[in-house]
Amino acid sequence: MAKIEKTASFHVSDLEGSERLDRYLASRSEELTRTIVANSALWLNGKPAKKGNPVRNGDEIRIEYTLTVFEGLVAQRIDFPIIFEDGSILVIDKPQGLVVHPASGNWDNTLANGLLYRYGERILAVQDENGDGIRPGIVHRLDKETSGVMVVALTPAAHRALGAQFKDRSTKKIYIALVAGRVKNPKGTIDAHIRRDPIDRKKMAVCPDEKGRSALTEYTVLRRFSDCTLLHLVLHTGRTHQIRVHLNSIGHPVIGDPLYGREVAEGMMLHAKTLALTHPLTEERMTFTAPLPRRFFSYLKL
Repeated sequence: MAKIEKTASFHVSDLEGSERLDRYLASRSEELTRTIVANSALWLNGKPAKKGNPVRNGDEIRIEYTLTVFEGLVAQRIDFPIIFEDGSILVIDKPQGLVVHPASGNWDNTLANGLLYRYGERILAVQDENGDGIRPGIVHRLDKETSGVMVVALTPAAHRALGAQFKDRSTKKIYIALVAGRVKNPKGTIDAHIRRDPIDRKKMAVCPDEKGRSALTEYTVLRRFSDCTLLHLVLHTGRTHQIRVHLNSIGHPVIGDPLYGREVAEGMMLHAKTLALTHPLTEERMTFTAPLPRRFFSYLKL
């Protein structure tokens, strides 16, 4: 374990009325839990502040905090199917159950450990400027129980280029999900802001626009079964747990979702089927696809 001293600043512009300082910060950053905020140095409009101070539109916030992170990464042989590889990028079909990078509860046997084993220490240089040593080459992630297409940068230049594409939403991400219940409309759009659940920090939740971050998901019904529906989903934003939270909000949680639905023996029925991006070196538009995993057919007894 290691401790990293960090500083962050926020300009408040999305509130109606006021909100506690600690709640506001926790809703704006996955890193800043209310516990971390409570033990950090805070300034509000240039003056020392406390966690319970109210914040309003126009306020300027500064926080200096300590983040505990994993100090080193150990090379481990981790098997993952490779879809494409060249000198700039690696595209894999991430297996269900594989954690992308070390975090609390999963300090090893992650994709990051496998990347270090495969590429050696040169992969450690492929991070953003705020890298903490545990995310080499990783520019986006899939949840542990989500399978499917994922791209990894193999050079610093590729990392910057891919990071910019995910940020400006020029990538295209398509998922397949099996959800509880029969979805009535053949097509639909879920446009609902998302924030961290104020009660259960492991979860995210839909919320009023001024409380969270915008999130947009389109769905199309592929097939209805007696008690479930197979959906084709286009992700227009990349919020934490976005598909899972959005589908749960309309009464159709992903089957097998351990947080928002009900677990099943086959695991969570969410798969990243397609990822389209522009190659960071050749600038060629490329589309990668991962076949639907066997667990979907097993659950449906097809």
